[in-house]
Amino acid sequence: MSPRVFVATRKGLFTFERSGSASQPWKIAQTAFLGDNCPMFLHDRRDGALYAALNHGHFGNKLHRSTDGGKSWTEIGVPAYPERPADYPDETNPMSGKPIPWKLELIWSLEAGGPTQNGRLWCGTLPGGLFRSDDLGRNWELVRSLWDHPLRRQWFGGGAELPGIHSIIVDPRNAERVVVGVSCGGVWVTNNDGQTWACQADGMRAEYMPPEQAGTPHIQDAHRVVQCPAMPEVFWAQHHNGIFRTTDDCKSWYEITAAQPSAFGFAVAVHPRDADTAWFVPGIKDEKRIPVDGKVVVSRTRDGGKTFEVLRKGLPQEHAYDLTLRHALDIDTTGTLLAFGSTTGSVWLSEDGGDSWLTLTT
Repeated sequence: MSPRVFVATRKGLFTFERSGSASQPWKIAQTAFLGDNCPMFLHDRRDGALYAALNHGHFGNKLHRSTDGGKSWTEIGVPAYPERPADYPDETNPMSGKPIPWKLELIWSLEAGGPTQNGRLWCGTLPGGLFRSDDLGRNWELVRSLWDHPLRRQWFGGGAELPGIHSIIVDPRNAERVVVGVSCGGVWVTNNDGQTWACQADGMRAEYMPPEQAGTPHIQDAHRVVQCPAMPEVFWAQHHNGIFRTTDDCKSWYEITAAQPSAFGFAVAVHPRDADTAWFVPGIKDEKRIPVDGKVVVSRTRDGGKTFEVLRKGLPQEHAYDLTLRHALDIDTTGTLLAFGSTTGSVWLSEDGGDSWLTLTT
């Protein structure tokens, strides 16, 4: 079971470690970038390196790397969009009509390459560009095969005004197969290390679109997409309009309708060895982004979505209005330890698969 939990926040990066105390089993052992917005964090299991993205607002985005567990950090390269060619077609957000900039607005996802891809990192951004590095983040290259895809120009923003890549999944069977989730742009798959891409979101539905466009794959708002490492043909997606699952490598998706107390949310985690077990942090709906009945709960299925348990032991059950966003729910490699956080600064941790929860901070 993991000895540390990293929590990236708008106020910096915090490392929680086991304390050995029965009254306070976990404590803050280390801090970094205090006062800075840290929107994305990556622990590279290949070599133990840590990566932290910082969003300095007017002063731009930065990336830092640590090779000593977070004691010290070195600034590395940051993805940079190339200059827009003069003959490139005009681009506007199809929903707002505003121009799509060729400029890094936010680092929204980081992922390590496969175990044999020394130096490979992936980075997803707003306004929708996917970047690749082969030297541990010193230099980055825009994946033009996806950026120049004609359907990419039909992506649009969900909660943000700009489209963004929030999920990057490197297939454990073949590191040249990469799956990315886009809000709002569906699920895209490459089988040749990014040379070509296909949108594979058939079966998802978008209630926010006209009925005749609701099933269009490349405008789906899959809030978060995860893959089961032990059964890599199985993926789960917490979508804007419900929960979806695929058991055939994203070729087709089907909706899960039994979720309780709600199917709306942003985050999803799947058990690393059991593809039928997944966790969600539900809210009421898009217009009311708060827990149902003011009670923070986690929903869990152990049978592939046929039934759900509502887990609430140790979680606030009265006047609790916490919202958990896409990246704020995670699970360790054992499938036993989970942690999730909220936009209002609360963090909860479970060491028994979600049956009970400890409050780390509130």
